[in-house]
Amino acid sequence: MTEDVQNIAKLTLNGATYDLPVMSPTAGPDVVDIRKLYAQANVFTYDPGFTSTASCDSTITFIDGEAGVLLHRGYPIDQLASKSHYLEVCYLLLNGHLPNAAELEGFESLVTNHTMLHEQMVNFFRGFRRDAHPMAIMTGVVGAMSAFYHDSTDITDQHQREVASIRLIAKMPTIAAMAYKYTVGQPFVYPRNDVDYASNFLRMCFAVPAEDYEVNPILSRAMDRIFTLHADHEQNASTSTVRLASSSGANPFACIAAGIACLWGPAHGGANQACLEMLNEIGTVDRIPEFIARAKDKDDPFRLMGFGHRVYKNIDPRATVLKESADEVLELLGVENNPILQVAKELEKAALADPYFAEKKLFPNVDFYSGIILEAMGFPTSMFTPIFALSRTVGWISQWKEMISDPTMKIGRPRQLYCGDTTRDYVDIENR
Repeated sequence: MTEDVQNIAKLTLNGATYDLPVMSPTAGPDVVDIRKLYAQANVFTYDPGFTSTASCDSTITFIDGEAGVLLHRGYPIDQLASKSHYLEVCYLLLNGHLPNAAELEGFESLVTNHTMLHEQMVNFFRGFRRDAHPMAIMTGVVGAMSAFYHDSTDITDQHQREVASIRLIAKMPTIAAMAYKYTVGQPFVYPRNDVDYASNFLRMCFAVPAEDYEVNPILSRAMDRIFTLHADHEQNASTSTVRLASSSGANPFACIAAGIACLWGPAHGGANQACLEMLNEIGTVDRIPEFIARAKDKDDPFRLMGFGHRVYKNIDPRATVLKESADEVLELLGVENNPILQVAKELEKAALADPYFAEKKLFPNVDFYSGIILEAMGFPTSMFTPIFALSRTVGWISQWKEMISDPTMKIGRPRQLYCGDTTRDYVDIENR
């Protein structure tokens, strides 16, 4: 981002005019620099949710919601999801460029050889109730990593930052899979170095000691695409949480645990779970017209979950690629014996054929397709958000590393519009 000295925004308050520099990004709208506004004019800006405020400058991800564009380091997400794979995208997000063959091989080897957890960390899992939500387990275990990996908590040491980054990316599938195994009462399955990242995760989730487990390549590819399509999404709530936590100098494991906790919210990471719950509410194919009518009724609170997106005012670019994988998975596994997947397929057809949804730009989004893929694979809805957290870890780490390296970094300290009582004198308790 550069400051355009030829472009100055003039703000007039109470008869006084203030010159505010305008910053010009490489893509997206210009930004008015208000950093000196308080010092000059003794006023703050008011922006609940920070929907009109840039909290940082970044070179990692760019979104144009109106045009339906998502770029990672300049590369369109549909190209990355179609031609690349998750660990290559991880390298891109972390390092700013696509790796050559030797760089990718070295990176994959590094991640593969760090997938095991410290054996004593198994005790943390056993400390949770058997019916604990996997997100509760992940939040606790990731935060506890700082108690085991002291050699990668010094954020001022670049080497330690790199070690922490690799450890988090490598161990998150193991943590998520163990959280799942714990909640279903099955023994933990340890990672293997001869299996790729996505297949390793599926194997750790679904293998049992009693028999061999072979990962179907179609399922592995679909899982890899889910990872890739959720890897980063600009300054969303959980990413902003990671940045805010890191601005205080917190260790990387604490920062990522904070991101997981934020992602747990149903308005953020729980969207694909909400989609499956809606499909369960619809129940059978014959009830689809009833629910589509309700979705069109502005006086009915019912909304089609998994359709439209707060950011994208057009087609979600991630959904186009994931639809392909959803079709492959459903063809492989079939929907005949799963009424929820039957509802999903018919609902998709009905909504895409209805002019109302096209006019409102309510197209199926990435959450719709990821939800039905995970349902078809056999994951319970409680695991949808942990898989999201696993995928988003590299985005959080990339944003964390970028912030730590920014010489202008300051501890996050938002202002407020105070609406409470003014000064009151203390009254002794016997006189109240």
